[in-house]
Amino acid sequence: MLLAGKTVIVSGVGAGLGHQIAATVVRDGGNAVLGARTAGNLAKSAAEIDPEGLHTAHLATDITDEAQCEALAALAVERFGRIDAVVHVAAWDSYFGGVEDADLDTWKAVVDVNLLGTLRMTRACLPALKERGGSVVVIGTQSAVAAPSQVRQAAYAASKGALTSAMYSMAWEFGPHRIRVNTVLPGWMWGPPVQAYVQFTAHTEAVPESEVLGRLSERMALPELATDGDVAEAAVFLASDRARAITGQSLLVNAGELMR
Repeated sequence: MLLAGKTVIVSGVGAGLGHQIAATVVRDGGNAVLGARTAGNLAKSAAEIDPEGLHTAHLATDITDEAQCEALAALAVERFGRIDAVVHVAAWDSYFGGVEDADLDTWKAVVDVNLLGTLRMTRACLPALKERGGSVVVIGTQSAVAAPSQVRQAAYAASKGALTSAMYSMAWEFGPHRIRVNTVLPGWMWGPPVQAYVQFTAHTEAVPESEVLGRLSERMALPELATDGDVAEAAVFLASDRARAITGQSLLVNAGELMR
């Protein structure tokens, strides 16, 4: 029970990683406060995780709006009396391409979500986090440090790389309040987005899905992809008191595809 009695805000809760993290928080004894733009998805996720509604709360939240971030933080305090951690999953990862063909206005929007949105949500949680210390966990991406050759997501990678740099500053700034700040860097992660990529590629190339999946997993030191659940376990560990001396660190969860 890593999070017994703790309250954790999870932003960006949908069908994949955000849901898994919230479910792991509740499984490990915590209260999960779910935020995302779509209220229906939040209600569905909360009902699956916590049918009696004793350990979850949720509120439609757009992290580009500071007032909505503050409202989600206020809900956590109102419902459970505290905030012990915030795990940032919310991100815009669906814009593809490089720099030469980039729509820089779209890049600005990606940065507003991935970098500034995460900072807004963190700042909204600070008053409650300062009361007893806690943890900020950012879900980044391996592509911020080693861009994959298969999929070009320059804006996403750049915004997440900037967020990792911001993590170092936040770790020093918040450290005196015993607030830790860390980043989890997933690589290829078996969950809804990668499942869709495998299905699309297999259909496009007229090959079995197992062949496409094999091309991905053969690059891993472990002969399989990490899963949403694996990344959720790492995030919950960093949110817990078991990681009380860990701050300013980036943890790759990638089955050994990239080692540093």
